[in-house]
Amino acid sequence: MGSLVMLNSMTCVKHFCTWVGSPVFIRHALAGSPKSNILYTVRFIIEPKFHSTKGDKQAQSYNRTPKEKCSTLRARPAFPNSVFTAGTARRTAEYLKRRAGPDAEGPSNNTSDRQRGSSKVPVPPHPLTTSEWAKLKEASAKPDRFAIQMMEGLLAHRADVNIAKSLLSYEALEKGTLSYELLLRYLTLCVKGGHHSEVFDTYDIMRSCFKTLDTGASSLFVKGFSQTERWREALVVLEVMKKALLPSPGNYGDVIAGAALHGDTDTSWMLYDDLLDQGLTPHQDTWQCLFQSGIGEREHEDKLLSILSYMRDNQIYPEEPLVKAIKAWFESLPDQKWSGRFSSVAPSGECINCKAPLESIQLTKEEYAQLKDRVMKDVIEGKDIFNKTTPELLEVISELEQQGLNILVLGRKHMLRPSWNWDRQNMNKIKQKAHCFFTENISEDDPFLLYATLHSGDHCNFLSRDLMRDHKACFPDSITRRLFFKWQRGHQMLISHYTPGKRVRFQRIATYDTIVQTTGLSWHIPYDEIGGNRATYEVPQNWLCLTQEH
Repeated sequence: MGSLVMLNSMTCVKHFCTWVGSPVFIRHALAGSPKSNILYTVRFIIEPKFHSTKGDKQAQSYNRTPKEKCSTLRARPAFPNSVFTAGTARRTAEYLKRRAGPDAEGPSNNTSDRQRGSSKVPVPPHPLTTSEWAKLKEASAKPDRFAIQMMEGLLAHRADVNIAKSLLSYEALEKGTLSYELLLRYLTLCVKGGHHSEVFDTYDIMRSCFKTLDTGASSLFVKGFSQTERWREALVVLEVMKKALLPSPGNYGDVIAGAALHGDTDTSWMLYDDLLDQGLTPHQDTWQCLFQSGIGEREHEDKLLSILSYMRDNQIYPEEPLVKAIKAWFESLPDQKWSGRFSSVAPSGECINCKAPLESIQLTKEEYAQLKDRVMKDVIEGKDIFNKTTPELLEVISELEQQGLNILVLGRKHMLRPSWNWDRQNMNKIKQKAHCFFTENISEDDPFLLYATLHSGDHCNFLSRDLMRDHKACFPDSITRRLFFKWQRGHQMLISHYTPGKRVRFQRIATYDTIVQTTGLSWHIPYDEIGGNRATYEVPQNWLCLTQEH
């Protein structure tokens, strides 16, 4: 795990050794009024050579490769934003890949890639006669699977539907029937290729030949019918599906899109409400379709705004195509004079476009109390703890001591014993600079870390390279997970650059929350750009700023 530094009347730093697992807390009382006190939580990295239990004042490191774990703490790449910034994980991986050199990629797999992507059966470029298909089948390694493999090849190559139809004709003449498996693959080709009349024909065939349709076929017919003037038949298929199982958000989304495409927005919203009532999360293309269908109209304004509230409550970030549809809808509202611009947010928390401050990242008193309670019950009492991180410790405690901090180090008793990679002098120096408390070697340290951080107050920050995804996963409900992530982003300090013997550089902590928000006269919507490649624990840096003229 990591080390904690907290801002309150105390500072707490905790370290875990990946090899041994040593935790450290640092406590301090800042000069000045009690309200200015700060408690930091810090997590550091320790290589197998080091069992130091001190934490850097600004200790943050990126995940290490196995090769790095065998060395001492090294300089880290200085990225301009926080570890939670979209794309940071990708840039870090690219940086480490460049450092590792070209050999890290391993041997080229171009040949195997080509083999995996190639069809097992050669796909003809045009429809074949019965005799031509028969010759191909004779040359096949698996004649009994010839038609299936050929249809899969046609599907993979997005072949002309007429080739597939000639294959069906051959198979029907050869065997006197068409298997469900073969028709399902043919149906997939037709739906993906937008061959509507062929979809209708296949529906008639399968309904007459088979008593029931599986989920795969039903989903394909829902999608296929929704794209045509016979979209209402997709409603019938959807209702049949509901008798056996819960349709997917994609099934609902296809019919919603079909209704909206053909001007029946009332049915679209009826289906959308049903989707939410079933506890399903809509797909973004469903929201995009609803916003596009509402352009120039105010009839469903409240419902469309409720979509934005849903994104806010569930911390969902729209993708670029959706956010463009949202912008177009706002700007189309008659007599409202909305203007949208794509923007970003300054480190101070102000929108670059309209200069308005965004919501604070700090939790309310109620949210903070709720989070403390859930951490105690789900993490500390539940003891769902994972130990991963390691510290480089003495320099960190020295740095904190120079800032006038009163330090408490929480570690394990094994740290008191000298070893080949742990110098007794290090521990003696730590004792001179900090108060120390040592738990049993078998104890779990993270509960102490979280307890100390949260119970030191909302002024407390922590310094750690651990992104706490395991802790976040301990919470059984999404509301607490969102609160934990919000608290984490507003309180976690990480090292952006460290060179032994020199000052430690920290990544900045965000002052604003990355969430859909409104003041009534403005909306600020964070969104994912196309190709942004954001990790799940990262937040977007791109914003749509919507302002209303007075």
